[in-house]
Amino acid sequence: MDTFRSLVALLARRAADRGDDRAYVFVSDRGTEEAALTFRQLHEASRALAMRLTAIARPGDRAILVFPPGIEFMVAFLGCLIAGIIAVPMMMPRRNSARDASAAILANCEPALALTTSAFALRGDLQARFAQENIRWIEVDLTGEAGAEVDLPEPTSEDVAFLQYTSGSTSEPKGVMVSHANLLANLEMIRLALGNTRQSTYVNWVPLYHDMGLILNALQALYVGSTCVLMAPNAFMQRPLGWLRAISHYRAEVACGPNFGFDLCVSRYRTDQMEGTDLSSLRIALNGAEPVHAETIERFVTTFAPHGFDPRAMYPAYGMAEATLLISGGTRGGGYVTRSISRAALQAHAAAMPIDSGDAQIVVSCGRALVGEHIAIVEPERCLRLPADRVGEIWVSGANIARAYWRNDVATREELNAAIAGEDGRWLRTGDLGFLDATGELFVTGRIKDLIIIRGINHYPQDIERTVQALDSALRENCGAAFSVPDEHGEESLVIVQEVERTARHTIDAEEIKGRIREAVVDNHELSARHIALIRPGALPKTTSGKIQRKLARKLWRDGGFEEIS
Repeated sequence: MDTFRSLVALLARRAADRGDDRAYVFVSDRGTEEAALTFRQLHEASRALAMRLTAIARPGDRAILVFPPGIEFMVAFLGCLIAGIIAVPMMMPRRNSARDASAAILANCEPALALTTSAFALRGDLQARFAQENIRWIEVDLTGEAGAEVDLPEPTSEDVAFLQYTSGSTSEPKGVMVSHANLLANLEMIRLALGNTRQSTYVNWVPLYHDMGLILNALQALYVGSTCVLMAPNAFMQRPLGWLRAISHYRAEVACGPNFGFDLCVSRYRTDQMEGTDLSSLRIALNGAEPVHAETIERFVTTFAPHGFDPRAMYPAYGMAEATLLISGGTRGGGYVTRSISRAALQAHAAAMPIDSGDAQIVVSCGRALVGEHIAIVEPERCLRLPADRVGEIWVSGANIARAYWRNDVATREELNAAIAGEDGRWLRTGDLGFLDATGELFVTGRIKDLIIIRGINHYPQDIERTVQALDSALRENCGAAFSVPDEHGEESLVIVQEVERTARHTIDAEEIKGRIREAVVDNHELSARHIALIRPGALPKTTSGKIQRKLARKLWRDGGFEEIS
């Protein structure tokens, strides 16, 4: 692979070498093509926007990108990079919602510009939301008519390309300063790990304001010179099998999504809707962005093998914004690795053989460290490196690790520039718990800040949540939160907040189901669930990527912010 100094140079090369090939295609929820750009058109539209931006803003200014699904986002993102403007991808603020992260992001990055489509520039509530910030709105389209050409300096490798705000699953969002060097380093790591080539067509529904959608899908396709087919996230949520039909239609090799997306495909499976769908082209079905569950993989393989899905394509992976994106993964066609470990040993921070079937828990490997990167497991209090099969905090070092958070010196020092006791080098502290086995496979077991500690025993909230959701189809999958709160004596007690399916809200016996939840939690975890709240669908706070915000759920529960179903 050629080396480039910036993503801007890479885009220019793609336009020169593969100008007439399609870079991005946007399809509707019915699968019809609504828009497409070749690499040359993408370059021209991005340069035209850059010319407009340089006339009204200075290099280093921030521009928030507030877009509905579509290719316009990519033109805006690349236009900012060409102009030296720091792009800030943002989730479209929900109407009348006080619970999203937009206010915290605006206060931190102080943008001069807001880029959006002409359709959304008309949304009154959007204008009102940002009115007090003195932000200039720019409408972006897919045409490449520039006006006066200005010779723009190419960014250096150390220039900040964009700010990727962390999802805030356990804290206030922080702006990761991703440089061109970070971006190109991780894109090359991803190419090697996934085995991608210019033939590696993508089909992606993950939002482009999310790092998985932007880097692992849209920018990796640009990096290798392949086509990326985009679809709207809400179209996937409503008709997940449309994603699989698009993979079949475009003979895609790569498709990425969080664990719940694969679950959704299984739960909405209809034989008639999959007729004629052939998944045999798929080489990488990457599962990341949240805990990867062995049962999800098994259900997906069983359901879609009759449609040509190769189990060896299943590709669990691990990443985060601070590492630009990808941290670990397997090899193309290598399949996935699981391991049965002792639940009791895991509570004592070790990975060991289970004593019996009742003690067994299946964990999924998220692959190994990427080329040019190192992963360490570290005891978080004393910062000591731990041996294989010991659970500790996952630390990462490599050219893909960002150097700083935007205007947050404390977090930069503590989280991005950590040191292992007795060793040299700069490490990222991920805040995630896991272990490496003797062969270097990484198993992620939870988040440090989400860990529930009751009477000195460690419990992983996702294990308790899965126990609850497996009880009854009325309890929504991936829509529960387990956490602890101090009781009147100062001892931690367990709280479970769980969404109920819309169709079951008026038919379930709430007290009967709470009794069953208590019984299952005692049987499986030897814990007493002191408080159980059954709530309506959509009430549980989640990040933009669908991760449960347990810390916020805990605060809402303590403040009486959940309306229970009686």
